[in-house]
Amino acid sequence: MRMTRRDFLSASAACAAGMSIGRARAAALPRDADVVVIGAGAAGIAAARRVQAANRTVLVLEAAGRIGGRCHTDTGTFGTPFDRGARWLFEPDTNPIIRLARSAGMEVFPSPLGQKIRIGRRNARAGETEQFLAALMRARRAVGEAARGKVDVACASVLPEDLDVWAGTIDFILGASATGKDLKDLSVMDRASAPERNAAIDCRQGLGVLLATLGQAVPVSLSTPVSGVTWTGRSLRVETSAGRVDARAVIVTVSVNVLTSGHIRFTPELPKRQLDAAARLSLGSYDRIALWLPDNPLGLGPGETMIEQSSDGKTALLVANAHGSSLCTVDIAGGFGRDLSAQGTSAMTAFATEWLTKLFGSDAAAAVKQSAATRWNADPHVLGAMSAAEPGGHPSRKILMEPLGNLFLAGEAAHETLWGTVNGAWESGERAADAALRKIGGSKEKEPAQPPASKHKQSRPRRQTPSRRGNDAFGFPLPR
Repeated sequence: MRMTRRDFLSASAACAAGMSIGRARAAALPRDADVVVIGAGAAGIAAARRVQAANRTVLVLEAAGRIGGRCHTDTGTFGTPFDRGARWLFEPDTNPIIRLARSAGMEVFPSPLGQKIRIGRRNARAGETEQFLAALMRARRAVGEAARGKVDVACASVLPEDLDVWAGTIDFILGASATGKDLKDLSVMDRASAPERNAAIDCRQGLGVLLATLGQAVPVSLSTPVSGVTWTGRSLRVETSAGRVDARAVIVTVSVNVLTSGHIRFTPELPKRQLDAAARLSLGSYDRIALWLPDNPLGLGPGETMIEQSSDGKTALLVANAHGSSLCTVDIAGGFGRDLSAQGTSAMTAFATEWLTKLFGSDAAAAVKQSAATRWNADPHVLGAMSAAEPGGHPSRKILMEPLGNLFLAGEAAHETLWGTVNGAWESGERAADAALRKIGGSKEKEPAQPPASKHKQSRPRRQTPSRRGNDAFGFPLPR
């Protein structure tokens, strides 16, 4: 299935919006704003929309040439949306992005996450699937019980010994595939804090297109890397490649790996408490090899997923026939994925075709007509995939949420339960915006519309006086 006219128009509108904003960046940046947001991913766009709704001035500074951060939809390579980063939304009953997506004309729907398990070149039999599911349940229960203890240890250290031939597969499912890190590098408390993400919601146009659409209404300066932030004193100062912007509050939404990289100079330096917290939540590795396989040689349904019984950890997750198209993706993650990604796209594509050959035969691999691969670890604006706490690191998420005067950190890493998700980043951005608004006085009343000029004598306009007991849209007392 190729792109429909509706898909094309939605993608074109988002691309056009990004291009127009990028051109606007050639003009001088505003000298000041109530709130400056660093990063135009989900957290940054959510924060900016919140500030804008409070009638406060806001400016989003983005180092990359597009909106979306780790939500990036490629609509050109295959002629159908290919989500190079996040591709699903979760928590459908409470996720605000889903409602916003529908309001923006996006098509969102439950993803058909039917799953097959491959053992060699055959599908697992019913009894084998039951054995796997029982072993997976025991592993999850063990991690949950360990998380209730006083010491935060590695997930791998608490797994039952009776997982047998499924041990490697469970390590991939609970560790690398879910968090970007192997279970030996993952905190039991962090892993247990995340709700099971079974109800996945898909966006036909792609999550990157969705984020770009939601960001159209806020002022974003693309290709504007921030080099420094002075965050003490009455006015905060943000230094960029296009000039300086003064602000009353600053919200930083870059990834924890970028935060600790030193790419942005903070004056004074960020407290060691926050830097140590970010380091303990370092990004895992998760990349995607996309293959165009016409005529469905794998015999899988639209959106159907497949894993294998693996013993060596050199495995992947297959998602077939995205949105009914010929686009299939092979996801690699964890330590193996990081090492393979470091070897480059050729090595990644070679692994994907060899892996398909192992599971489906040489005819399936020979059917590949086109390929592409992501390398998020090498992206200087991200430096990885999603945050995942090392053993002992789960409390670090709460530390990142602590305000530093009028400086606030936000992003998926700064969410105690929805870390690693787009809605977790969105909620974190809204929460940081609420805190920033409280610091600068809450919502600002809109200026009353001025009547048109008249030749007759005009009466003096009445003074607008705010209510003494009213609340703004966020529940903050209005300034007196």
